[in-house]
Amino acid sequence: MSYKLLDTKDPSSLPSSSMEEDLATNGSVDFRGRVANKRITGGWKASPFIIANEAAERLSAFTVSASLVLYLTKEMKESLPDAATHVSDWVGATYLLMLLGAFLADAYLGRYLTVMFSSAVYLIGMILLTISASVKSLRPPPCTENQNCPSATPGQSAFLYSSLALVALGTGGVKPNIPSFGADQHDENDEKELSYKYTFFNFFFLSIKVGALLGLTVMVYIEQEKGYAWGFGLPTAIMFASVVILAAGFPKYRYKKPMGSIFTRFIQVIVASVRNHSRGVKVTPETKLYEVSTEESDIVGARKLSHTPEFRFLDKAAVMEDPELTEINDRWKLCTVTQVEELKTFLRVFPVWASTIALSLSLAQQSTFFLAQSKILDRHLGPNFMIPPGSMQVFAVINAFVTVPIYEKLVVPVLQKTTNHHRGFTALQRMGIGLFISIFSLASAAAVEHMRRTHYPSGLSVFWLVPQFFILGGAESFTYVGQLEFFYDEATDGMKSVCGALFLSEIGIGSWVNSALVKIVEKATGTGHNGWLRDDLNESKLDYYYLILSGISTVNLFVYIWVARRYKGRHQA
Repeated sequence: MSYKLLDTKDPSSLPSSSMEEDLATNGSVDFRGRVANKRITGGWKASPFIIANEAAERLSAFTVSASLVLYLTKEMKESLPDAATHVSDWVGATYLLMLLGAFLADAYLGRYLTVMFSSAVYLIGMILLTISASVKSLRPPPCTENQNCPSATPGQSAFLYSSLALVALGTGGVKPNIPSFGADQHDENDEKELSYKYTFFNFFFLSIKVGALLGLTVMVYIEQEKGYAWGFGLPTAIMFASVVILAAGFPKYRYKKPMGSIFTRFIQVIVASVRNHSRGVKVTPETKLYEVSTEESDIVGARKLSHTPEFRFLDKAAVMEDPELTEINDRWKLCTVTQVEELKTFLRVFPVWASTIALSLSLAQQSTFFLAQSKILDRHLGPNFMIPPGSMQVFAVINAFVTVPIYEKLVVPVLQKTTNHHRGFTALQRMGIGLFISIFSLASAAAVEHMRRTHYPSGLSVFWLVPQFFILGGAESFTYVGQLEFFYDEATDGMKSVCGALFLSEIGIGSWVNSALVKIVEKATGTGHNGWLRDDLNESKLDYYYLILSGISTVNLFVYIWVARRYKGRHQA
């Protein structure tokens, strides 16, 4: 009797039934374009490269964001309100550019290529930013003894903001596609890999916090001691390392082919619906809607979607009014059920996205006014060490290291028995908990700032700011992971990256709203003696501004609860 040894690294040596079980069923392919084999690609064979890349990239990003307000005020001689506005605008542009990055990935390049090309742009921006901090002629000269502080020339400002624009453009291509690319490594039709996918999301979130922890402590300290050239130069080198790490996993990854422009498909559904409506087409429960007869949909790499009764007007795009119609491949005249359902899914998740923006407004304070508060308080830790202002954000990071493991190991098993949900809380519930917690962060910030301004204008320890950072970190932990789960699970095959970019873009919108509120408050209260927001925080009324934000967050929570209670996912629908 003879035996044939099976080489698991060579799929051709496996029995056909075994090979079929080992093939990914979610449309993933390997780097050669073949259906991905789960034994040699994806899963935890690929995820470590992605998680390590995210930690390195986030270290770079957090180092820059934690230092930018101080760099603009100290080196570029901008006023505090102007610097806070410019940082908020930059953050806003960074996150809204993620919609462009997601569009390019889904429609043309695929996630991996988009991330690699965007990383190159990101790296060039970081190099230019380091040059700006290193070359004296690219910054205004130091203030003179009579406090004459020349402002930056148009050329100096243009060089700096060009480098920041490249960083924003690169981030816009990296950030929305990395989590989706990581999730693609797990086949949701495989129960074992599906459970690993949720574990990946938690590790992915923790990798962000590891990068933030190192960026806000080690990197910011080096920056304080060695200057901004070192402070920006080291993250640039680490950003280069992150690209190398991601490239190293190339043969291990599973890839999704580009599926065409989702926005074009959305417009086609709207145009076809309006066109058929104007021709008197009606939709009843008995109306037959068009779908291709193939096993897969006609969207490349996407599975078919079942019809749902909501947004019935859009169903008119899939009505074959004329059975003899010959132009069935013209999607501007006749769409498939799957294409219509894509747009319906987007319309369902949009209100959930819109009702969580207030948290992003709160998060915008970490890199602006929270940072300005840290700068003027007593930061001594012992006789010889002074805490860098940007390092105070580390307390938000610490919260993630505390809450995520406790939630996963202790809370989820208990909740599973009481809620009968495999994740303990649903994604919508986790997001709501995060929004609720954020209110207390802003209330704490208002209380501490009021105490500092009225009773201790000097000499108050910076550790009084720990609660507002720590609580806001908890709010982000609950909401961010909930959003990752929600938007990836609800997204159809053709809109994974776009949905990921959608929830990240609200951070940008929150930053822009913060900029707008700063301008509104300045216009309403003035910049003189009674102004709430001034260069000197001892003469400002920042606590009033925090109370406004706390009120906005409270109102937003009730709006979110109303939206979430009425939400029906595409599976429920």
